Amino acid sequence: MSIDTILYNGRITTQDPSHPEVAAIAVSEGRVAAIGTSDEIRALAEPSTRQIDLEHRRVIPGLNDSHLHVIRAGLFSNLELRWDGVPTIAEAMSQLKDQAARTPPPQWVRVIGGWNEFQFAEGRMPTFKELNAAAPDTPVFLLHLYDSAMLNKAAIHALGMDKNTPNPPGGVVVKDQRGNPTGLLIAEPNALILYSTIANAPKLSMEDQLNSSRHFMRELNRFGVTSVADAGGGGQNYPDDYAVVNQLEQAGHLTLRIAYSLFAQNSGEELNDYTRWLDMTKPGAGSDLLRVNGAGENLAWSAADFENFLQPRPDLKPVMESELEAIVMKLAEARWPWRIHATYDETIDRFLNVFERVHRAHPIDDLRWFIDHAETVSDRNLERIQKLGGGIAIQHRMAYQGEYFIRRYGVEEVKRHPPVRQMLKMGIPVGAGTDGTRVASYHPWTCLWWMVTGKTVGGTVLHEQEDCLSRSEALRLYTQGSAWFSNEDDRKGTLSVGQFADLAVLSDDYFSVEADAIRQIESVLTMLGGKIVYGKNNYAPLSPELPPVSPDWSPVAFYGGYNNSQPAPPMHEHTPIMAPDGRVWTTSCGCGN
Repeated sequence: MSIDTILYNGRITTQDPSHPEVAAIAVSEGRVAAIGTSDEIRALAEPSTRQIDLEHRRVIPGLNDSHLHVIRAGLFSNLELRWDGVPTIAEAMSQLKDQAARTPPPQWVRVIGGWNEFQFAEGRMPTFKELNAAAPDTPVFLLHLYDSAMLNKAAIHALGMDKNTPNPPGGVVVKDQRGNPTGLLIAEPNALILYSTIANAPKLSMEDQLNSSRHFMRELNRFGVTSVADAGGGGQNYPDDYAVVNQLEQAGHLTLRIAYSLFAQNSGEELNDYTRWLDMTKPGAGSDLLRVNGAGENLAWSAADFENFLQPRPDLKPVMESELEAIVMKLAEARWPWRIHATYDETIDRFLNVFERVHRAHPIDDLRWFIDHAETVSDRNLERIQKLGGGIAIQHRMAYQGEYFIRRYGVEEVKRHPPVRQMLKMGIPVGAGTDGTRVASYHPWTCLWWMVTGKTVGGTVLHEQEDCLSRSEALRLYTQGSAWFSNEDDRKGTLSVGQFADLAVLSDDYFSVEADAIRQIESVLTMLGGKIVYGKNNYAPLSPELPPVSPDWSPVAFYGGYNNSQPAPPMHEHTPIMAPDGRVWTTSCGCGN
């Protein structure tokens, strides 16, 4: 066995119970070959072995986001101005103004999720007046989570909106007293109005999509992410919309392990989609870097309950059960695992009725199926999930929507949602992630911070301390826990001998920094299968080169991605006021609607 790389003089968290922390690690052919003291491991070096001094830094297994829309995000990332982590409206609007000036027609400036008003020191939304002043001529689309969007006057004009523009099903085009569109789009509660609107904006060329995907993966590597379970998405058709990620894999340009699920695209055609896909591929097809995981997160459009806490909980139509059961029965018969979006316990209860019927015909307790989100799942339904062998993929959506949840359901109700501590107590498999890049930020350290502190990005404390996780528990969910969801927990998630050498060398010690400083952690060296995919500071010379961001006017070329400069969330003294219909726009955006 030839040793390719040795990392020594570190504090390496292995998550291996027999050697929980070591000083050094040896890598051979992409896997961990040995762990131990620096002297023990360096003694294994050969003349060709690269040796890297960790300078006493904390090392962790590579982070694994169990719910990220990474393939879709990569296709659009270079078009997007990210406000994730931006601390003030003043800075956000300055970026918007500068980007509008450099964006060529007919392109738009788009801010597509990952932020909310509570992160800003001003504690409010930008106003339409500010939006139009910053970009008088360039169309702007501002997506606020999955509940609403703001358009400037130029975007209203580009879309051809006027007095005659109808409301789409499940959405509202807000109009003024004269009947003219104001620029506010509201999901009530269906987010279709939001992503169907942005779908009208120009897209990147194939060459720029390849570039965009590589830079977005590098952004995730920057934070120590080495694996992702991709949850598909609307408009992400298989196999056509996987051409970019397939080409990157073939060219050796993937810097993440991606296990992707196939997402039903067209209402009424979901069963036909899965019938066709079952003949085209199977779970596990692909490589260690890019492989099919199963079905979901959308199995049937009638089963979608969304995640908009500004609106009342939606009641799914009675047809849901029969449509979902036909699909799940076919998946179970073919031994395909699935994932399914469910925010509310009422939805989960109806899903489980279906799954229990399917289980009697085709046992599913060894398929590694799972629920995505499950913010309000009850103890009773946790027991049913456990009995059926299911798991739960949780995300830090409450860090971005906690204030809205409190407004609708109250302070007491928010304290145990999602009930992660109870899930772990029952032994249910739990994986952590973000649901980035639209409904929340893709930033993994905000998720880890949320699990440890119970805070929102606006500083609201949601959970009692006993319901928060220890730093070790949170890290395990974001590594070993998430690996269960792609049936890869036998090869990644720990730094044990024989596991993939996927790891991150951290800028600060996750286990000892002040709690709010967890959000500022980055990786200074990220390795995937023993190969360096990102390096910073002393390790920057080891970082592989990337082609320049394209197109050259891309917001990513000027602002990068997540703003990681702020040490703590803002603390707002005011209490936001909820309008009688449950919306907050009357007090936060200044538009008067």
